[in-house]
Amino acid sequence: MMQFFTDVLIRTADLALIALSVSLVYGLVKFPNIAFVQYAMVGAYGTALLLQLGLPFPLALMMACILCGLIALILHRAVFTTLAKSGSANAMIGSLAVSMVITAIMLGVMGSSPILYNLPISKIIVLGDVRISSYQIVSTTISLLSVVLFSALLFRSKLGLSIRVLASNQALAQGSGVNAQTIIPLVNFIAGALAGLGGALLALNSSAYINQGNDLLLPVLAAAILGGLGNPVGAVAGAALIGLTETLATTIDFGALFGGDPLYIPLMYVNAISFTVLIVALLVRPHGLFSKELHRV
Repeated sequence: MMQFFTDVLIRTADLALIALSVSLVYGLVKFPNIAFVQYAMVGAYGTALLLQLGLPFPLALMMACILCGLIALILHRAVFTTLAKSGSANAMIGSLAVSMVITAIMLGVMGSSPILYNLPISKIIVLGDVRISSYQIVSTTISLLSVVLFSALLFRSKLGLSIRVLASNQALAQGSGVNAQTIIPLVNFIAGALAGLGGALLALNSSAYINQGNDLLLPVLAAAILGGLGNPVGAVAGAALIGLTETLATTIDFGALFGGDPLYIPLMYVNAISFTVLIVALLVRPHGLFSKELHRV
């Protein structure tokens, strides 16, 4: 049983930072920016390349996150600010196009082969009936700590208050002296850095590969929508629900129901399971399970 909850926690940590970043930016620009899943992929590749150059892991991770933050900031100013003026639908389609361009560029530069981090082989730690690698402990701890620190920023700082005011009512916020032209780009930088961090930590337990962003797209969007788009803390809760659902669905032995050999749901159907949960949840709560948080300042 403890292994099950450990697997849920690890999967939640895999999705949480990227879902948080998508939901955070949506609260200010009012369209789901699909390109953020590719920032995660860039973060993974950036960390891998910096490790190959001999940088220590903490420094490589930090520099890759800064790079992703700068990419998010530049694309916000150069592309998404203009696209948003033509409507949220056009902006979302534009973000999909940007996502495809980023993937094509990375494919041309890095190739299609996965890249492993230049780090020692992870040790397997056994605690009772729980088996977990040392790198899974590192990545999960960093992810959850980052969520806690971001929550403190959002609810315990002046910047966080400004972000929540802008997400609730931009016209009123600007009339109250909140400078949206400064805060929105800053939030894009923070969100890009968090997405890059999420992708880099995910690759720590596998590898950096070109389809990482595409593989993250469906579960990340499901988590963000379940949490209520625009509610970053709710997105983390949505990631936990997706993690629980995926882990539960892939660990239940359905063979007992048919009186035969062990029968498990193939991993290729995990995303379908996530979206089944999303559809059912939205039938009950059309604006997300935690949508009330959108209006709290």
